[in-house]
Amino acid sequence: MGWRADLDTIAALVRRAANELLRVPGAAIPGVLAPTIFFVGIVSVFGALTQLPGFGGTYQSFLLPISLMQGAGFTGAATGVNLARDIEQGWFDRLLVSPAPRPVLLAGLVISASLRSLIPTTVLLIVGFSLGVSWPGLGGLAIAVVIIMGMGTLAACWGTVLALRFKSQSAAPLMQMGMLVLIFTTTAYAPLALLTGWVHTVARFNPVTQIVETARQGFVGGVTWGDTWPGLLALAGLLALLSALALRGMRRTAF
Repeated sequence: MGWRADLDTIAALVRRAANELLRVPGAAIPGVLAPTIFFVGIVSVFGALTQLPGFGGTYQSFLLPISLMQGAGFTGAATGVNLARDIEQGWFDRLLVSPAPRPVLLAGLVISASLRSLIPTTVLLIVGFSLGVSWPGLGGLAIAVVIIMGMGTLAACWGTVLALRFKSQSAAPLMQMGMLVLIFTTTAYAPLALLTGWVHTVARFNPVTQIVETARQGFVGGVTWGDTWPGLLALAGLLALLSALALRGMRRTAF
């Protein structure tokens, strides 16, 4: 049946991504090392910010979800870089001339990114809990994992759009910086009420701010549906937009 063939194709692409990681384990280092250094460094420098009114819990707990999203962003960007490499080497052309539908090819790429985003997530959670991050509870942890996997998927879609547009690994900085700018122009370092000027304005209208606040539940404060659905809705909207652009790019690249 067609749906079984589609699932087999997705599974094959996910296995290929996993095999690449096993053959070159160093490829996972940037996605783990960079957000870990960011987390430890920022906590050391700005940890006293919690003395200001408006913070809840420790600064470690406030900052960790940002580092988790950063790790997912790097992981998704790596998927885009790998796709650009496959385009340069001609391997992706074989996929495009195969009978596999374009949405299936995209699903294989982004699902592998969402699963790989759990690698930096695991390392960062271990580091965070060892440095005093509050236990978010099973509900808060589950929400954070869903958000992180979603951000890995979002970053992979963004990387795919750029890889199909430029067809070169030289677009890697755009893949990484695009996600970092989107994440860091939120309430990354302080609550919205403490931000001023253009930083406050951008964070207020940036849809990723809702995603960040959803991921912070449990780490800072409790978990409620009222604080969960806006982030899930924003994530779904961004995924719909970028996946549509990625599919459009695949169709334009079709032979």
